[in-house]
Amino acid sequence: MEQLNKRIYIAGHKGLAGSAIHRKLTSKGYSNLILRTGKELDLRDHNMTFEFFRKEKPEWVFLAAGRVGGIYANNTYPVNFLLDNLKIQNNIIEASYKFGVEKLLFLGSSCIYPKFAPQPLKEESLLTSSLEPTNEPYAIAKIAGIKLCSAMNRQYGTNFVSAMPTNLYGINDNYHKENAHMPAMLIRRFHEAKISGLYEVTVWGTGTPKREIMCSDDLADGLVFLMGNYDSSSVDEIINIGTGVEHTISEIAQIIKEVVGYKGEILYDTTKPDGTPRKLMDVSKIAKLGWSYKINLIDGLRRAYEDFLVNHSTR
Repeated sequence: MEQLNKRIYIAGHKGLAGSAIHRKLTSKGYSNLILRTGKELDLRDHNMTFEFFRKEKPEWVFLAAGRVGGIYANNTYPVNFLLDNLKIQNNIIEASYKFGVEKLLFLGSSCIYPKFAPQPLKEESLLTSSLEPTNEPYAIAKIAGIKLCSAMNRQYGTNFVSAMPTNLYGINDNYHKENAHMPAMLIRRFHEAKISGLYEVTVWGTGTPKREIMCSDDLADGLVFLMGNYDSSSVDEIINIGTGVEHTISEIAQIIKEVVGYKGEILYDTTKPDGTPRKLMDVSKIAKLGWSYKINLIDGLRRAYEDFLVNHSTR
């Protein structure tokens, strides 16, 4: 019961991960939640962020705020992905130390791991070789956040945990026609093709790379589990969150096609980049703690498509 009274700040509560964290905490009975939209609080602004922490004094912080996007967005706006994420996470992590936050959970990304790291991706593979070029700025920002949390733990004895989720999809995803991640992008393309009566949908790349994708509600369940049951016992320790199950992009596309009810053909544009050839998380560490994912891929994608129809589709 004591945990349920914690003052909890969810940074980025309107986003895919943050909104899922919000739903999960609410469903578990946490009611003392501190929420601000981007218009209410610009986390890139150092003074605004520090004043917010000074006034609100959160005890727990979920750091899920940041600029995110797919291959196109990362390639087109590398400065924004690097600079905005550095500013946001630096301000929140430093303010969390300065104003006495008991525990912070920093949300990283699977793209922090090297492009050709051994599969499945183990936590100790961090910084062992070069990154995937298409999302390197975003990855570097996230790695900086991990190292800042580690430095805080080492120098000041904080309890700042860095969790690395696999690729996500789900309720409140970003369905922008250029900046969306792969599952959301495909949901939009297949839906629009179905509505427009198009005979074919084109998918970037060869369709052969393998991806592990997880419903955001599973991620939130894992993050809340970690916040209540896991401490940063090592200053450089990170922990993966995923399903441990992978599918080719062509398999994912076929499932989404069926969920949407599209009857046309799928074509692959091999002139477009594939990105990392394979990206599967080693989830043995969190499994040993007693957590595993619950939502299967078809059910999760149905949930995402229903949300798209209600909140994102214009027809």
